[in-house]
Amino acid sequence: MGKLDDKVAVITGGSGEIGKATAKLFLQEGATVALVDVNEDALKDAKEELNAGDTVMTLTADVTKEEDVSNYVEKVIDAHGRIDVFFNNAGIEGKVAPIVEQSLENFQNVLNVNVNGVFLGLKYVMKEMMNKGSGSIINTSSVAGLMGSPGVAPYVTSKHGVIGLTKTAALEGAPSNVRVNSIHPSPVEGRMMRSLEEGMNPGGGEEAKQKQMSAIPLQRYAESEDIAKLVLFLASDDSQFISGSQYRIDGGMGAT
Repeated sequence: MGKLDDKVAVITGGSGEIGKATAKLFLQEGATVALVDVNEDALKDAKEELNAGDTVMTLTADVTKEEDVSNYVEKVIDAHGRIDVFFNNAGIEGKVAPIVEQSLENFQNVLNVNVNGVFLGLKYVMKEMMNKGSGSIINTSSVAGLMGSPGVAPYVTSKHGVIGLTKTAALEGAPSNVRVNSIHPSPVEGRMMRSLEEGMNPGGGEEAKQKQMSAIPLQRYAESEDIAKLVLFLASDDSQFISGSQYRIDGGMGAT
């Protein structure tokens, strides 16, 4: 018997490494999964990679556009009647530069996706969960939501904002048995870190990676599967008395 048998789960950023790894684990645990992403071709590739047939639906949407968010939620409800789990995961890293060289455009763009997108997901998914009297929401923040990090002020600011949304949503959802938590990964192996490493040290990404890993007590980046396992725990009834919490998954960074 799976931990998510007969559950309907929605994952934004569904074509990314963490989104796909989480979808794979959710499917193994019995869930029906809806993947949401702005990139239609990447969604198609993700669905083929998961090879799960009708238990995966794909929905192209821009999480910063209210109409798109409302539409993807409506389509999932029309198809499956409910949403039990929401992995509010879509996010971008933005450009690496010190504050005095950051453009307002980049700052606003990162906050638009990482904060406004999370807010809109909460707004429309929470309504459905509250109406049925249950649900689990997992918002993706970062270790950067718990500390400062030079060169990525827009990203750090946005991930701090996710904590405020998480705590407020947890309080508002509690009377309806809707749980809301946030996860805070260290650097995760994949495309986003390649982009950040290059931004930190143009032409010397590997050197930047080694420097980043040296700051992690376990001396490695997280893998997407590491993150997926934590998301599964928070999605399942194993965490039924947990809400409003911030979960580090950072290889020991929080202990330093």
